[in-house]
Order: sequence, then C-alpha cells, then structure tokens
Amino acid sequence: MLDGGIAGGVIVEARNAVKQFVIKTGLMNSRAAGVVRAVDDVSFVIRENQTFALVGESGCGKTTVANLILKLLDLTSGEILYRGASLADMPSADVKNYRRNVQAVLQDPYGALNPRMRVGHIIGEPLEVHGFAKGERAGRVAEALQSVGLHESVQSQFPHEFSGGQRQRIGVARALTLHPDLIVLDEPVSSLDVSIRSQVLNLLKDIQDERRISYVLISHDLASVEHMSHIIGVMYLGKLVELGDAELSCAEPLHPYTASLVAAATPPGSTPGWRIPIVGEVPSALETPSGCSFHPRCPYAMAVCREERPALAATPDGRMVACHLYPDEIRNVDKQAPVGPGGAALPVAAGAG
Repeated sequence: MLDGGIAGGVIVEARNAVKQFVIKTGLMNSRAAGVVRAVDDVSFVIRENQTFALVGESGCGKTTVANLILKLLDLTSGEILYRGASLADMPSADVKNYRRNVQAVLQDPYGALNPRMRVGHIIGEPLEVHGFAKGERAGRVAEALQSVGLHESVQSQFPHEFSGGQRQRIGVARALTLHPDLIVLDEPVSSLDVSIRSQVLNLLKDIQDERRISYVLISHDLASVEHMSHIIGVMYLGKLVELGDAELSCAEPLHPYTASLVAAATPPGSTPGWRIPIVGEVPSALETPSGCSFHPRCPYAMAVCREERPALAATPDGRMVACHLYPDEIRNVDKQAPVGPGGAALPVAAGAG
C-alpha cells in the first residue's frame, strides 16, 4: 500500500472500506429501489504530521469518507483503524477518547457556530463535555484563541460580530482545545472570500508545523490541495482512481479524471500538462457505468474500459492509479490532443492554452 513515505506513525488506515446506502421508495419507504455504493473499496494511510487530501466533484464520496473517519457513519464492509485499533470493534469507553483525538472543522463557518452562545462557551464546550475542570478549560480556550490569531477578549462576543474568516478561526480554535492528533477539514475555505482563503490555509499549515497535527482535507480546489497536502486521493463515484504525492499529482496527473480537474483549475494563460476537458455529467450513483466508471467522459476510453474495471495499481514513480492506460508501463499517449471514444478529436478546453 502506498502511504506517502513520510516519517511518522500511522494514525488512521482504511482497508477496503465500503459504505452502501439503500434507497427506498413506496408507501412508508417499504421497497428498496437500489443501492448506492458511496464509498467503494477505498484504502489509504494517514501518518503523523501529514495532510491527506480527498478531491473530486460533488457526489464522489469525499464527505462520506470523512464521516466514516469521524465515526458519524458505520462501514458496510472493510475496516478503518485508529492507531491499529478497529473503529468497528472499539469499546464505548474508547470511542469517547477517539472523538477527543479526532476533531473536525466544518465547511460553513456561519452555520457551524451556535448564534446564541458566546465565543468562549463555543470553544470551551468540547472541554466541558470531556470533563475538564473549569480552570483548565479557561487556559486551553485562551491558548487556542492565541493559536488562531484572536485575542482572548473575544470570548464575550457572539458569532454574528465576526467575519467569515474570523468565524472559521473560531471553528479551528474549538477543534484545537482538545489537543487532537487528527482534524478533518471539510472544505474549510470554500465559503470564504478569495482574499482571506490563503490566510486560513497558512494558519492551518502553521498550526500543523507547531503541533504535528494530521489533517484530512476534503476539497475540490486543486490550488488549496497542492498548497496544503502531502498525499492526494482522487475519488470518482466512490472509488479512488489516483493516489500519491500531492505536488506530483497536481503537476503531472496520471489519471485522465485527475488531469481534467487540474485543467479545469488552471488559470487562464497557463498550460496544464494534459489539455483535457471534462466531458458530460457525473453519472447517477444508482446506475454506475460498467467497467471503468469514468469511461463515458474519458477522451482516451478503449474497448477494455467499457468492459473491465481497472484495479488500483502502483506506477514506476511510486503513485497508484486505476486506469487501463497503465497496464504494465505508461503508454505513449498524446496528452495534448485527446480524442473521443469514437476516434474524433475533442476540442481543447477554453483557457487551456
């Protein structure tokens, strides 16, 4: 298994994780209409002081993976381990300790904070839940506020008195009070103004360097991923299609889907490594295509792609990719002139250079 090669103990490991949701219909939801495999045989490793990013379009399964790690959902099959212990078999007494060590920062800083609670109470509430004495709570709240660049005097204020960036800092401070070793960041800057996104991202990096915290970063913003992450996992319809070094995957993507995400995020005037547009829409999760699920949108699709699902396999540079373009060695494909399934040339995306 590819784990990034970064020194440090393993904090979380997913092994063949599967999460299915049964869709019901009819009177009183009495009839099963189908099954959605929101997470489909996903495996990865997260190490100490490492940021593991999950990227992909909406509905690809990123947030479901995050909820499985946070133990807000239970696996259908497979397992997730925390420091070697299975979450599924974890005694209730250990679950509370797990929730103390694994925290989350949510996407919406406006909806994540109780508008009726003062900031000091919001940040200190996790400490109260976990039984910390009042004196220690006060010290940890002040410490957390200092870590995110806010003065401790803001404890008496309410969330509506702060900007979106300041609210997200409050959310980060709340996650830090318990001194966790892993924080799940669910689109932490997507709802913020562009002008302050880099401030929050740099704050998170500084906190990681200072406290050796690991992050799971859920994002569709490739710029944030490349800036923040060590390892990137690219998901499509519940499956990992590429896994490897974040900087390398953003600069030289292996899978056509990764390449399309990079091309879509490339600023005008710059040329991505693969000039490949995203074609069509994401298929319904209830009716996933046969073979490789990306083949209806892939400009490099071959006959085998429609018939056989590619396995996630290692490439010579140490990454992993699930694509029939890489059976034994990298094929010599013309990445600058993609063609469609029928052989017709595809138009280059606008702004691709």
